[in-house]
Amino acid sequence: MTSYEKLARILRADKDTVLSAEKVLTELVGHNDVIDKIIAENEKIVQEKLVKLGCSNNSRASEVYGSLLKRIEEDDKNLFVKLGHPICLTPEGCQPLLDAAQKISNVGKGFFLKEDKARELLMHTPPQNIIKNLGYQDVGQLLEKENLYEIFCGLRFMEDANWLNDVFFKQYENLTPDDFEEREIKTIVLGTKWEEVAEKFLKKKYHNISHLKELGVVFVLPAVLGINGETLRTLALVLHYLHEISFYSKLFRKYSAGRNFATRLVSSLRGDVVDERSPGIDTGERWLLVQRYLAKDDPNDWRLFEPHVNPEALHWKKAENNISDLGKEIDAGLDLSFWKDLSFIGDFYPTETGVEILVSFNLVDTVMSLVQKNMLTKYLYHHQEALWNKIFFDFIGEAETEELILRNFEKGYIDLKNEAYLSEIYEKRNKA
Repeated sequence: MTSYEKLARILRADKDTVLSAEKVLTELVGHNDVIDKIIAENEKIVQEKLVKLGCSNNSRASEVYGSLLKRIEEDDKNLFVKLGHPICLTPEGCQPLLDAAQKISNVGKGFFLKEDKARELLMHTPPQNIIKNLGYQDVGQLLEKENLYEIFCGLRFMEDANWLNDVFFKQYENLTPDDFEEREIKTIVLGTKWEEVAEKFLKKKYHNISHLKELGVVFVLPAVLGINGETLRTLALVLHYLHEISFYSKLFRKYSAGRNFATRLVSSLRGDVVDERSPGIDTGERWLLVQRYLAKDDPNDWRLFEPHVNPEALHWKKAENNISDLGKEIDAGLDLSFWKDLSFIGDFYPTETGVEILVSFNLVDTVMSLVQKNMLTKYLYHHQEALWNKIFFDFIGEAETEELILRNFEKGYIDLKNEAYLSEIYEKRNKA
């Protein structure tokens, strides 16, 4: 099997699609044999990890998968101890984990909605469900007694989705750059008063962490899920959201310097993804920007099989490498380095019936699989999206890819043959 066939098999894509994408990128920015090198790197890392897991090339898929789950479970227990037994039922109980996430993410300040403007939005369009559920008479009393950020977090799970999108968020269409300011990203745990009303959100999301891009907040709902992998998954999600908020903050800053700030802001918060086969997509001349994990809703969505980059996978890669370096930052006795740079790593192994299936070595896929172990759910899509990113990274560069995503976010695709920034990259490399 050639490298192209192997890569296409992992991606569930057409071999000719992979060949065409490599050809276009090679013509534009140089580099040779990128696909061969990616497959060689994958095989080398897989071999190293199999040895550490006590497995071999002849192991069955269940052995490799089981060993990965065992490793992540052991690492989760060790992390729980080293962080001082964090339990995210109260702000105090979760603080050690949040402090560790803030320290290792190193995301810095962002460009977020001012607190005064946020209060104004609530005063203009009061959240009646929150007011009623928390026992207040009006929005003035709510704002006087409750934390502003907690109220905004509560909007996501206490108010009707139609009201939220058609009424409250409609106000965002009038926002200006002057309504935003530079400040630190916040991580908060909501008080126990939100625990009961957040139950529906937990059932829908299957986790108790979310975020507000426009306010620069990662929030944790008070809950103890009592599942294996809970500490590591919570840390991974918090880190992912920190990096995602930082990314969107860069977008907001970019939009603030141009026209139609509010329109562009609202579009970015909606998470629009191009859903039309425009010319150049199937040839690799245009790479889609897929800013959601489409496979969660439809594993056969056509966009998953065409050349694309995924900002979500970029944020996860940063979070995964933060976790693998955690021991250096908080406790020398904590070694999570096994998971370093495994975002795109995976291979095929036979089942008991002889059918080969893909096993992902991706940290997030593994910890999510551990969490859902009782439901026999196995995750692969983080790994596959990371692999599409890996192809683009190895041609363009990781930092350069993020810049290209920011420049082309509104369009929903990168038009390689008409992208001036690629010429800049090519010229710099030639001079170097």
